[in-house]
Amino acid sequence: MFDDNKVIAAIATAQAAGGVGMIRVSGDDAMEICDKVFTAASGNKLVSSKGYRAHFGRVHDPDGDIDDCVALVFKAPHSYTGENVVELSCHGGLYVLKRALRAVLSAGASPARAGEFTERAFLNGKMDLTQAEAVMDLIGAQGKQAADAALTALDGTLSRKIDENTQKLVNICAHLSAWVDYPDEEIEELETDEMLSTIDEVENALEKLISTYDSGKVLTQGVKTAIVGRPNVGKSTLMNMLVGSQRSIVTSYAGTTRDVVEDTVTLGGISLHLSDTAGIRKSEDPIEAIGVDIAKDRLRKSEFVIAVFDGSEELAKEDMEVLEFCKDKLCLGVINKTDLDTKNIKDVISEYIETLVEISAEKLDGKDELEKAVEKLLETDRIDTSAAMLTGERQYLSTVEALNCVKEAKNALEYGLTLDAVNVSLDCAIEKLLELTGKKASEAVVNEIFSQFCVGK
Repeated sequence: MFDDNKVIAAIATAQAAGGVGMIRVSGDDAMEICDKVFTAASGNKLVSSKGYRAHFGRVHDPDGDIDDCVALVFKAPHSYTGENVVELSCHGGLYVLKRALRAVLSAGASPARAGEFTERAFLNGKMDLTQAEAVMDLIGAQGKQAADAALTALDGTLSRKIDENTQKLVNICAHLSAWVDYPDEEIEELETDEMLSTIDEVENALEKLISTYDSGKVLTQGVKTAIVGRPNVGKSTLMNMLVGSQRSIVTSYAGTTRDVVEDTVTLGGISLHLSDTAGIRKSEDPIEAIGVDIAKDRLRKSEFVIAVFDGSEELAKEDMEVLEFCKDKLCLGVINKTDLDTKNIKDVISEYIETLVEISAEKLDGKDELEKAVEKLLETDRIDTSAAMLTGERQYLSTVEALNCVKEAKNALEYGLTLDAVNVSLDCAIEKLLELTGKKASEAVVNEIFSQFCVGK
């Protein structure tokens, strides 16, 4: 875990030039260390400052003044980490920030590890693990729904749902333990129907949480999306339209795209991790053939497919091969080149792909309709971002394991096994739920979670 006496420091803003940059310093002696590198215009020391105060002055090192600076003081426990915290805000030049950070480190602070500020907030009881994970989800959010869902989790909605159901199981276990351990106290035995009713409530609640994982994953992690089609149907032009710049090379020659071109766009409030693939066809060109094989592999592994067809031509054999690939996938069909004379190919495509849009990628026409279709297929328009939601694999696996233990306890009751057997299964479920919120998480789990954070957070 962490050394209570160690003061940590890091640049907490983006590692790029900006109007303002900030260095966060946290630990018992944060004010004393910052007083060595910061002089307030008022002449007052930070150690004598009350919490939630801003002080204007200059930050300096042995070589002289570095920059004008505003020092914000937060006194423990009313700070992000629960410790004494000073935030030094300077102009946002990288040289200035790095020099100021070196001054703070030379004054006695240690460089913060990735996620160490939020880890200290967790260890000091300022938040639980689900809220800590929500911090990174909020930082990484690329759309309104993702940000709303992360803020809901940061507010503790998921934590409260888990705690509520954990407490129901704890109440049963406490009563069972008291009844078994103190037979002379005439403790009333819990009725089987009463226990089953409570266990059913918890089972239903956990199943409902698990059902939110796909939506939560889509919001926070985005969707692996392959753009596929035969050569020269406009896949690369569509890619460029979605990205908003020329990401893929576009020519009138079939087979221009031979490798996979990747980028991420936000469409319908969701991050689509796009892969523009080589046109699917048989080729004597060994390099193009490799590209086609890669395209087929991306199609198989993708979570979402955008299949593109040339609306100005009749469907070819290669189009039918694409349709066969797509029939078992979550797929959006795009009929491109509507600015030209179009053929009646919609009916055939509809036999394989239910949702179709017609666009002219070259003329940038039809993007709004495409966005609405993506929202409908991924069901993002139906996600309740104000409800408790599982967003990470760790959360999902812990909840599944807890649910399995709850079902074991239910089966033990229904089959008339001893109450000890029921208690063991319920204890297992409680442990998994406590791991989920971090109240009983191992040091290895905690370290793994915070190692994925950025330095400065």
